[in-house]
Amino acid sequence: MIDFPHAKLNLGLYVVSKRPDGFHDLQTFFYPLPLYDILEIVPSAKTSLVTTGLQIPDGNTNNLVLRAYQLLKEKFSQVEPLEIHLHKSIPAGAGLGGGSSDAAKMLQLVNAFFNLNISAEKLAGFALELGSDCPFFMQNEPCFATGRGEILEPAALDLSSYSFLLIHPGIHINTSLAFSGISPAPPAHHLKESVRAPVTDWKKILSNVFEIPAFRAHPVLRQIKEKLYLEGALYASMTGSGSTIYGIFPKGGLPKHKLDLGQETVIP
Repeated sequence: MIDFPHAKLNLGLYVVSKRPDGFHDLQTFFYPLPLYDILEIVPSAKTSLVTTGLQIPDGNTNNLVLRAYQLLKEKFSQVEPLEIHLHKSIPAGAGLGGGSSDAAKMLQLVNAFFNLNISAEKLAGFALELGSDCPFFMQNEPCFATGRGEILEPAALDLSSYSFLLIHPGIHINTSLAFSGISPAPPAHHLKESVRAPVTDWKKILSNVFEIPAFRAHPVLRQIKEKLYLEGALYASMTGSGSTIYGIFPKGGLPKHKLDLGQETVIP
């Protein structure tokens, strides 16, 4: 059985408040991106994980795919050993949600493969145990997200008439440290209303608060964002807690040359 975990972009990201449980309440808009890993499972005498494609910084140690498999194996006796092959096309630790997406798809694959008949609601609960944004990857539609990122409200947004350029400079940003550099506050503009505005207006009303500590620690990230605007981006932002910076361009309006600022991914 095979599936294709997708990436995401954050259109606006705000830390609203700190919760008693130690997590933070967020507001963001998740947009699914047509950039995919490949995840395959086959029966085996012993469970193993083989990874190919882009490098995963920690290798297979504590991989979310294995954690997802183990979570269901501990709860359902029907789950048997599998050989797992993960091909990475989504850069790891880049704010694109690749690891969370892989984990969510693994839960769905194991559920289907072994006929566990876990409801979508319960499967989303298992996903939340693995990561705050994992429940989003159970679906493939734009969503306004609150809570830890798990309270999802599907919303109509179609950016297929635009092109995207993603630049990942290979910088790893520690999520805990990123949160420590944030002063929680609600967004100045209502996020759901902001996303409904024309993309050409987003520069004035949408922001990712994680850019503040990230740009301070890594000035090259600010340079990438500024370069994307100079090259004609209608909107540019960091996604997640970083470090990928994306630019949204008019269809056919992508730069004709490499920017040489990091690993570039084009979605034409």
